[in-house]
Amino acid sequence: MSPTLLRRLTTAITVALLVAEAAAPALARTAESAPAPGGVRAVVRDAATGVPVPRACAALVPVDAAALAAVTLGEDQLGRYGGCADEQGSLVTGDVAPGDYRLLVRPYDTTRHGWQWVGRHGGTGERERAYVIRVRAGAVTSAPDIRLDPPGTVVGVVTDAATGAPVPRALVMVVPYVPDPKYGDHGPTTDENGRYTITGLGPYEWPVQFAAGGYASVWSGGVGSRAQARGVRVRAARTATLDQALPAGTPVGGAVRVDELLTYAQVLAFDAATGDLAGVADVGDGYALRLLPGQRVRLRCDCAYTQPVWHRDAASFDTATPLRVRHTPVVVDFDLG
Repeated sequence: MSPTLLRRLTTAITVALLVAEAAAPALARTAESAPAPGGVRAVVRDAATGVPVPRACAALVPVDAAALAAVTLGEDQLGRYGGCADEQGSLVTGDVAPGDYRLLVRPYDTTRHGWQWVGRHGGTGERERAYVIRVRAGAVTSAPDIRLDPPGTVVGVVTDAATGAPVPRALVMVVPYVPDPKYGDHGPTTDENGRYTITGLGPYEWPVQFAAGGYASVWSGGVGSRAQARGVRVRAARTATLDQALPAGTPVGGAVRVDELLTYAQVLAFDAATGDLAGVADVGDGYALRLLPGQRVRLRCDCAYTQPVWHRDAASFDTATPLRVRHTPVVVDFDLG
């Protein structure tokens, strides 16, 4: 075993033991006082025929921005709970922490049915218009019937806003996610000509997020917030076009001081109001993000073999200091030493 690997393992074990020792009394109290989990029940049907649809899977996405921002390497912002419908279209999800959630449903066969956020009277492509389900401790909450519609497709070209040149390997997302530098991406990306294709979306209006190295991440319409996005109208069995130009944005960066740098260390930016992922930068001696002027974000450094640190030395999304991005470069250092 190499000295470096041995040192990392020793550091990780030591930290884990210290954290466990310090947290033991608190964990005991938490186990006694934590509310019992709840659950969600729904039936998945074909919107046209009413016939149950099996094997469609749902994610319970938290309404709370801090919970939404609890993502790390390789994860998307779909929450921590979910389940899939049985052969009778019955979907029951258990072990859900009490709170408010929205349902995002992903059919098994996306050639027949499209993704949807579940609304009270049918599907939608806009998270904020989805029905909010309140999960109570120890209870199973009934959600509206999930009525799946036929899918459509979105295609487009992603370009450099300054030059018009195509941008290859750009991420195209209806749900933001944190890229993993080792295992690649799990969503549509642009080819060498900047072209992309998204299939299997329900026939609604969908906001889409675009991200690429060296550019500011934007939502469709070139804006920094999902709430301001100009969605693309998807129609069943048809193809919609959504092109997007990526701006250079404002540089946001700084030094990262740490005794032992985490493998695949990252600094992440989240929309300060919604919790949506706004940018990701790999970390060496420092980091370099590009963000859109006008954005208000909270920064988190996943940089050491300890808990993540939020700007400024905060422990959580809610206590982090918001940063207003303007047209001049911004310096934010992280000291984890």
